[in-house]
Amino acid sequence: MTLLCWYHTWILSNLSTLAGFAQKVSSVWPGVAGNTTNIISAAVTPAFVAQFPAVNGLGISLARLDIAAGGVIPMHTHPGASEVLVTIQGTILAGFISSANKVYYKTLNKGDIMVFPQGLLHFQINSGKGPVVAFVSFSSASPGLQITDFALFANELPTELVTKTTFLDPVVVKKLKKVLGGTG
Repeated sequence: MTLLCWYHTWILSNLSTLAGFAQKVSSVWPGVAGNTTNIISAAVTPAFVAQFPAVNGLGISLARLDIAAGGVIPMHTHPGASEVLVTIQGTILAGFISSANKVYYKTLNKGDIMVFPQGLLHFQINSGKGPVVAFVSFSSASPGLQITDFALFANELPTELVTKTTFLDPVVVKKLKKVLGGTG
């Protein structure tokens, strides 16, 4: 028996075991619409290695973005990956800030693509009248995420330190901490 014949015989004799495994580690990701009834009027449905084990070892991942009218994916960074955004529906104002503090932004329509280099601050805003659907792919199965607003205001870092390091008025910092659940 050749190796190929043995392999096919093994596959056929182990279909029930393989079917059970396929149910646990599916290569099909249910990219369903996310709930946009929140403070940012947007939802990110990730398919990182934690949610979608099929990308384990491949060095890639993806996510679905749903952004309601007026919604925003706030300024954030992915320290472990570059990102490619593909607009499926709607109009997005997307941009990033380079390490030299040069700003790049563009209005994206259905079918348009934008690249965000690894580790750079970037954002997406629904600049149209209807909902936005987009997919993003990452150059890592675990790209990481740090949302700037939450990093500064949704923690217990004392207001005095935030005001000193950001030059923001203490009243503004306290208001943002209250909105985002921070203390201090």
